Formats: sequence, structure tokens, C-alpha cells
Amino acid sequence: MPLGLDYGLIAALCWGSTDVLGTIGGRRLGSLPVVAIAQAASLLFVVVLAFTQGASLPTDPGALAASLFFGVVAAGAYLTFFTALRIGPLAVVSPVVAAYGGLTVVAAVLLRDESLTVLQALGAALATAGVILTGVVFEGGLRGTRIVGRGVVLSLIAMLLFTVLTVGLATPIRAAGWLPVVLGSRLANAATVWIVLAIVLLFKPRRANALMDGSLDARGVAGGPARAATAAGVAGLLDVIGTVAFAIGLAVAPTWIVGLSSSFGPAVAVIVAVTVWGERLRPSQWVGLVGIAAGLVAVALP
Repeated sequence: MPLGLDYGLIAALCWGSTDVLGTIGGRRLGSLPVVAIAQAASLLFVVVLAFTQGASLPTDPGALAASLFFGVVAAGAYLTFFTALRIGPLAVVSPVVAAYGGLTVVAAVLLRDESLTVLQALGAALATAGVILTGVVFEGGLRGTRIVGRGVVLSLIAMLLFTVLTVGLATPIRAAGWLPVVLGSRLANAATVWIVLAIVLLFKPRRANALMDGSLDARGVAGGPARAATAAGVAGLLDVIGTVAFAIGLAVAPTWIVGLSSSFGPAVAVIVAVTVWGERLRPSQWVGLVGIAAGLVAVALP
């Protein structure tokens, strides 16, 4: 197994489960409160971990600035992503966001001078195509091609932000270590989300309704507020565990393979959405899922 693939897959499993729990919480409480709870839980976990390991924020000013900056980028990614999960079908939103894995491969090769074997490049292309197929539907040829479901536009924004986050964090992590950078990033992430929440609670502009309203039909996944808040907290813990695995992978392996393998989390989300919540996939989307699996196999081969 190539170095970094295992860390990426651990992150994928955690993040796919986070998608499910974030959907449960968001459709009951609203996406902004859920992100705030999740980021508070994840920050607490990282703070405790840093304390037990004797770690602190990066001492290098450049690494510190980068970790804080990408924490703000992460806040934007989570806010748009969790809003997309609240208003769109999980079986579509999660795979569309996962296209960041393919973009990460391209960015890592172009910007970081990383290299792939021919088989790995084929696997990366196949997996990326699979992710794209899960997010579009074909009706009457190419002219009838359209994005599937609500929330996919927000998913595309989140995808771009997660790509920037993946490629950008590699440099400070390798310069200052993964734990100090994750600590700085999570601190800025949580602070940004909670500041946004405070502003919304104070002023409640109409445009914030999409972030605060959890009244949409939850398609049978929502329980009471306590259950939703618990789901949000567990989502935050799983998210940060995935982030730790992801950061360790970036520290020891090529950025492209960690970024790509970590994007396979939608397999978990799609299984739950289809088998438990009754969401339906079109034939092209099933083909896309097969492409993701085949791409993973190709990437894993030496």
C-alpha cells in the first residue's frame, strides 16, 4: 500500500460519517448552529491532545499565519458544505464535494512538482470522473446535462475551498509539524464560525435564514434538538480525528495521494442515504460510484 493511502482512507471514513451526522443535525437545528457545535467539539479535542503532547501553536511566524489563514478558509468550507447537506440530498452533495480529491491531484502536480505513475494517474482520473458522475444527471444528451438536486452549487464552492485547504496546509505542516498547525487552524476555524453565529444571533439578517433554519423536511433523519446537538458534537469529533489522520498523511506522504484517498468518504454517506433514508441514485451515479472504487484500486497498486 502506498505511503499515505492508509491515512487518507482513515480520514475518508471519519469524514463520510461526519457528513451523515452533519445532515442529521443540520436538518433539525440549521447548518450554522451545527457547524458551531461541531467546531467547538473538535477544537476541545485538539486542545486536549496538544496539552497531553506538550505542543503549542507554531513558533515560526509564517507557519502560524498560514495555519490561521487556512483555518478561516476551513470555516468557509464547512459553512457552505453543511448548508448544502441541509438543503440537498446527501447522496449527491457529499460526492460532489469529494471532487476536491481530483483537484488536489492536479494542484499537487502543477504547484508542488509531485509525480504519479501512469497507473496512478489513470486511477486519479477515473476516481475524479466517478465523483463528477455522482453529481450530474443526463437528460437528452449533453444539452440536457444538469447538476442534480439542491445544494450542489454550495457543494461546488465547498469543493474549491477544501482543495485550497488541502494543498495549502501541506507546506506549514511539513515546516512546523502537524499538531501545531492543526491547533492553529482549528482555533481560527472555530473562532470564525462562532463570530459568524454571534453576528447572526444579534442582527438576524434575512439572508442568514438558510444558515439558521432547520425546519426543512429531514426525510426521517431528524430527532429532537438534543439528538441533533449530540450528532453535531460527534460529527465534530469524527471530523477532527479525520483531520489528524489527514495531517499526519500530509507530513509523511505526497499531497496528491492523501488528498485523493481522503475524498472517498462519500461511499459511507451514499450507503446510508440509499439504504437507510431511501434516497435514490440514477444509473449514471451508480456508474460514478463504481468509478470511484476502481480508481481507488488503481491508486493503491504499486
